[in-house]
This record gives sequence, C-alpha cells and structure tokens, in this order.
Amino acid sequence: MTSQAHDQPAVVATALPAPHSSMPSIGSLVRRPEVGSLIGMIAVLVFFSIFGGANFMSAGGAASWLNVASELGIIALPVGLLMIAGHLDLSVGSMIPASSMTIAIISGHYDQPIIVGILAALGLGLAVGFINGVLVIRTKVPSFVVTLATLFALAGLTLGLSIILSGSTSVALKSGPIAKLVLGDYLGGKFQVTLFWWIAIVLIVGFILNFSRFGNWILAMGGDAVSARNAGIPTDRVTIALFMSSGLCAAFVGMSQAILYNSAQVAAGQSFIFNSIIAVVIGGVLLTGGYGSVVGIVLGTLTFSIVNQGIFYTGFDANWASLIIGVLLLAAVLMNNTFRTMALTYAPRTKSRVR
Repeated sequence: MTSQAHDQPAVVATALPAPHSSMPSIGSLVRRPEVGSLIGMIAVLVFFSIFGGANFMSAGGAASWLNVASELGIIALPVGLLMIAGHLDLSVGSMIPASSMTIAIISGHYDQPIIVGILAALGLGLAVGFINGVLVIRTKVPSFVVTLATLFALAGLTLGLSIILSGSTSVALKSGPIAKLVLGDYLGGKFQVTLFWWIAIVLIVGFILNFSRFGNWILAMGGDAVSARNAGIPTDRVTIALFMSSGLCAAFVGMSQAILYNSAQVAAGQSFIFNSIIAVVIGGVLLTGGYGSVVGIVLGTLTFSIVNQGIFYTGFDANWASLIIGVLLLAAVLMNNTFRTMALTYAPRTKSRVR
C-alpha cells in the first residue's frame, strides 16, 4: 500500500479589523468638538460648587448664571455658526443697544404699539446683518474688518439719532402684559423667559447644523470656501443668511432687555462682543473655521457664565474674574487642540485571528 500525502492548509495569522461595535471608539469621542468644553464646564461647576457654598447651587444662584447664559447663548449660537463658516461678527456689540433704543423710542417715546417697535427692532437687525454680508462678499475684505467698521458706524448712528429723536441717551419703555410675559419677564421671580427662547434657538440651530444641507454647506465653507463654491454651494447666499441671523439674534436680545428693564440705554451691550467669541472658542469652535458643534457652543456659554457669576459666590476678590476668564480661555483652546491631535493620531487596534 502506498501512503498518500494530503496537503494540509497552512496556518496563517492575519490582522483583521475588530468586529463592529455599536459603542463609539475612543477616537470618535475625543475628536468631538465639545469634549474639551464638557470637561471644562464640569471642572468649573465642581470648583464653584465647593467654594461658592450652598448659595451657588440654590435656585437663585443657578438663575444668576443661567440668565447670563441665556442672553449670551442666543448671540453665541449664530456667531458660532459664522465662525464655523470662517467669518466673524463684531457688530453684535452695537446691535444690542441699537435695537433696544429702536423699540424704546418707537414704543416708549412716541407711544406706538409695542408690536411696531418689536418689528422695527428685529428688522433693523436683519438689515444690518444683510449689509454686513453684502459688504463681505462684494469687497472681499475680511469680515473682522467689515464688522468692526459697522460696529463703530452703528454705535455712532444709535447715539446721534437717539439724541435727535428723543433728546436723551436713555429712554423709558412700558410694554404691555403679553409682550412682558413672552419677551421680558422673570419666571418664579428668578429665571428670565429668555431661557426658553435660548432652548428653542439651540434646537433650531442644532437641527440646521447637524441634519440639514445648509449645515453641511456651513462646514464646507469653513473648511475651504473656494472648493465649496466650486462644488456648487451658494456661498454668497449662505454668508448673507448667517450674518442676518447674527444681527437678528443680537437685535432680539437688545429688544428683550429693553422690555425686561423697562428702559434702553445707548451704552449697553458692548461686553457681548468678546464674551460671545470667548464662549464659542471655549466650546471648541476653531477661529480658522470648519470645526465646531452646537453642543460645544452651549457648553462653552455655560462655562463662561458660571465663571462670570460664580466668582461672586466665593470669598475671592471679584476683581480677579477677568483674569480667571482669560486663563480659562487659553486653557480651553489648548485643551481643544490637544483632544483634536489625539483624535487625529488615534488608530483603533486590530485583532489577530487564526484561520
């Protein structure tokens, strides 16, 4: 009998990708724009909860920073979208007092119906945003320069026209009960109604950025505006729409402040210029554009507001608040860059399987 050799298959070890899992990987988590801002918000919340005592976490304490966050957040959201698209809007600082004085002069000084003043204030925001967008597109001048110019121009117009039309830089406003309840009142004596407006705008902007074609266009423009235009994206229309939304939201905040405080002043609102940018940057949005999220902007807004108000609940000197905010801004940028670098260099491990 002859023995017949049977060839045996060779045992080969090959590296196969890990089986699909519904759990997100570490890389997918850390590359999210809001990871650094989430860590920062938790850190400052814990810090001020410890050093701020029970008052900081009480209803009144929470209302103090949530009220700040609501007004700042309404402005930070469209500013954040503009920054994701590669633009910047500094004119919001003048848009707030301009809209406040508009509704106060029309419905306060001249006793016109409150709805007329509301529409005029919001219309002014849309008009200034449209002008900003057109100037950026037509002149090709960086949006920083264009909106810086409109910041000063609008401030001058607001001051000059206020003196001419009302003879004062401060105008009283008495709105009706419905306008007061919907746009400028305290719920439970502590929480501003703008909190609900902020939540609504967060949901709307979140849907636009994450689930609409318009959101994809914004991200594409921030990544490379020329390539986005060559791909057929209407970059001009998107740019104008973003600036108009920024002007509209700033006008809304100014209008609601006038209704809330029953008066308007020419000098109000300047702090929103850099506070909105700081909140957006803390939220993980890149100044160079093309990267950011709505969740991150919300977290950045909350972080800034907690620091801004939490310092008053501690035993620390409140004069150090600006220093803390500056350090927080730098730390947030460094943290966000670190997480992005980790995400880009992270590669999932492969499993070896014998076959």
